[in-house]
Amino acid sequence: MPLHFPESEYESRISATQKEMRARGLDLLLVFAPESQYYLTGFDTFGFALFQCLVLPVNASPHLLTRAPDLRQAQQTSTLNDEHIHIWIDREGVEPVADLIRLLTDLGLSCGHVGVELQTVGLNAWNGARLTNALSAYKQHDASDLVQGLRRVKSPLEIDYTRKAATLSDAALDAGMAATSAGAFEGDILAEMQGAVFRGGGDYAGNEFIIGSGTGALLCRYFSGRRALDPVDQLTLEWAGTWRRYHAAMMRTLIVGQASDKQIAMHTAVTAALEACEAAIKPGKPMGDVYAAHAQTLDELGYGHARLNACGYGMGAVYNPIWVEYPMFYENNPTIMQAGNVFFLHMIIMDSDSGYAMCWGHSVLVTDNAVERLSRHPLDLVVL
Repeated sequence: MPLHFPESEYESRISATQKEMRARGLDLLLVFAPESQYYLTGFDTFGFALFQCLVLPVNASPHLLTRAPDLRQAQQTSTLNDEHIHIWIDREGVEPVADLIRLLTDLGLSCGHVGVELQTVGLNAWNGARLTNALSAYKQHDASDLVQGLRRVKSPLEIDYTRKAATLSDAALDAGMAATSAGAFEGDILAEMQGAVFRGGGDYAGNEFIIGSGTGALLCRYFSGRRALDPVDQLTLEWAGTWRRYHAAMMRTLIVGQASDKQIAMHTAVTAALEACEAAIKPGKPMGDVYAAHAQTLDELGYGHARLNACGYGMGAVYNPIWVEYPMFYENNPTIMQAGNVFFLHMIIMDSDSGYAMCWGHSVLVTDNAVERLSRHPLDLVVL
């Protein structure tokens, strides 16, 4: 099974990570985030849910500690050779953290400054507490932002993959709109959208596609249970095309039957906010500027009571349970935007007073001068 990138790209990523480790005075990095493991070696699995760690010394090649089901997964999807893949054994009372400490000792890494990726679903609280205790001989540092920060600026090949993901997002929207009409079943709409991604060679997204109609259109989380659309209805969709794990999310509220004056006004507001946010995305500027553009636009148009406290976040190669690549666009976020960043902008109005929702969004690429919209779909209100 071929790697998704040339080996030279993985080597440059390892080199950049080790350079940053030296800058922080780290002798060792324990990588638990699945997206970081994928970024550094290509290793692709959902086995991270049961404990696995990529051990990266500051001056040597990485080693992987994982379970037996992921042995061949590592052999076929990663740059790791057999000598660098280590298995912890399932048995009663096993604590894989103890196996990790033994591995570190065997590698001559039994002390020093160690950085740990703590802010990840790849390291749950149960294992994290044991890890902290087991690393008592080390100087421990939270390095959750180290590889995460490097991942934010996409390489040319990563941008190509993101563009492909965006074409799959557009295809999913085409399929979803074609399946939407009075009486249509939400399950059929979802099947068509997800099927469009699969038929295009794409992957499952980092979280479920979100669908809600009627009062459920005011929910921006997936929930269980499907319904058929009424003759006059609203349908909120949030989904992502995904190519080689790289995401390009989109969001739309579609109108079934006839749009009310209130819905037309809400659509005008969210599209104005979306365009204002795009105009605020500039290399060298803080992410908080984008949130401010969102909030100011919606507040001035009378929707301050119905908007959210964030209006988007990064996109990249991410894993369950969510496709968010942090940080988010929120008030006063000081993170500086850079060329090569990819963001999902979502303008969400949930107006409980009227019972209407209007949610609009797509993914964008930060260029040297401004921003590039990755979707080919226009911002026109869709009435089906």
